[in-house]
Amino acid sequence: MRNNTAPRHDPYAVLRLPEFRLYISARLCITLAMQIQAVIVGWQIYDLTKDAFSLGLIGLAEAIPSIVVSLYAGYLADMVPRKKIIVTVITVLLLCSAALWLFTLDTNAVIEHYGVLPIYGVIFVSGIARGFMGPAVFSFMPQLVTGKQLYANAITWSSTTWQAASLVGPAIGGLVYGFYGITAAYATDGVLVLLSLVAFALIGAKPLPENINPQNLTESLRTGIKFVFGNQIILHAISLDMFAVLFGGAVALLPIFASDILLIGPQGLGFLRAAPAVGSVIMAVWMAYHPITVKAGKIMLWCVAGFGVSLILFGLSTNFWFSLVLLVLSGAFDSISVIIRSTLIHTLTPEYMKGRVSSVNSIFVGSSNEIGAFRAGSMAKLLGAVPAVVFGGVMTLLVVGVTAFKADKLRALHMTPDLEPGH
Repeated sequence: MRNNTAPRHDPYAVLRLPEFRLYISARLCITLAMQIQAVIVGWQIYDLTKDAFSLGLIGLAEAIPSIVVSLYAGYLADMVPRKKIIVTVITVLLLCSAALWLFTLDTNAVIEHYGVLPIYGVIFVSGIARGFMGPAVFSFMPQLVTGKQLYANAITWSSTTWQAASLVGPAIGGLVYGFYGITAAYATDGVLVLLSLVAFALIGAKPLPENINPQNLTESLRTGIKFVFGNQIILHAISLDMFAVLFGGAVALLPIFASDILLIGPQGLGFLRAAPAVGSVIMAVWMAYHPITVKAGKIMLWCVAGFGVSLILFGLSTNFWFSLVLLVLSGAFDSISVIIRSTLIHTLTPEYMKGRVSSVNSIFVGSSNEIGAFRAGSMAKLLGAVPAVVFGGVMTLLVVGVTAFKADKLRALHMTPDLEPGH
C-alpha cells in the first residue's frame, strides 16, 4: 500500500542550513545593538531635555534620511551584490556606535557646546545606513534558503531572532546603563555591531538573480512601485501595517511612562521596551510549529485590531505589571501580522525585483516606526503622553475597519502553495 500521508512539517528546516544560521546570528547581534542604542539614546535625551518633543525628534532624525534613500537603496539591492551592501552599511553603523561612545568620554563638554545635536547627527547618519540595509537584508535572505517552500519557515525564524533580540536588547541596555553607566552601555552596543559585521562577512557571496528585463534607474524604480500598487493583496497588507505602526507609536513615549507615570527608572524602561518582544517571540515560535495557512487575511485584520486595543489599555494603565502584560499582548498580535505580510511579499515578488519592492515596503512600514514616534512625541507635547497613546490605538482600530471593508482580496486570503510571483 502507498503512503498518502502528507509530508511532515519540519519547523527547523532552515536552521539546518549553515549560512542561514550565520545570517540569523548576524541579525541577532545587529538588532541587539540597535535596541540597546535606542534605549540609551531615548533615556539620555529625555534625561537631558525633559521634553517629549525631543523624543519624537529622535524618530524623525532617523526616518527622514531613511525615506530619502529608500527607493534608490532598493534599486541598488537589485543591481549590486547584496552582501557587499550589507557589509558596507554595518561598517557605517559601527562608526556611528563608536561616535556615540566617544561623546560620553567628555559628556559635559559636548553638552555644554552643542547640546543634544551631536546625538541627533549620529542618528541621522545611521538612518541613511539603515535605509540601505533594509532592502539588502530583505532580498539577501531568500538567497540563503533552498526554495520558495522554505520562505515562511525562514521568515518565522528570522522574525523570532529579531524579536528575541528586541526582547533582550532593551533590558540589557537599561540594566547596563543603570548599573554601569552610559559609556559601558554604548561600548556594549559597538561590540555587538562588530560581531554582526564578522558574521555577515563569513557568509559566502551570492550572485544577483537574473533580471529578465534590465532597466535604467528611473524605469526600474517605476516598475517596483507599479508592482506594489498593482497587487491589491501586497498593497493592502503593507498599508494596514503602515498605519498601525504610524499610529501605534507608544514605544517612543516609554521613557515618559517609565519616568513620570509608572515611576520605574531606566531599569524598568528596559523591561517595558522588551515586553512587546516577549509576546512576539512566543507567538513566532508557536507559528514555527503551527504556520498559518487558512484565513490568513482575516487573522491579520483581527490581530491588528488586537494591537490597537492593547495600545488603548496601555495608555490608560497606571499599574506597571498590567502595562507590561498589555505590551506583551501588543507584541504577540504584531508578530502574526508581520510574519503574514513578509511571507506574502517574499512569495509574490519575483527574485530580481525584491530589493525595489522591499524599499517600497520600507517606506510604508519601516519608516513609519520613526514617523509614528514623531507623531507620538508631538501629540504628547501638546496633549500629554496618555492621550497620545490612546489616540493612536483608536486610529488603529479605525484603519482596520476601513481596510476590512475595502480589501476584499486580503479578507479572502489563504496562504496556499499556489501563490505565484507576480500574481
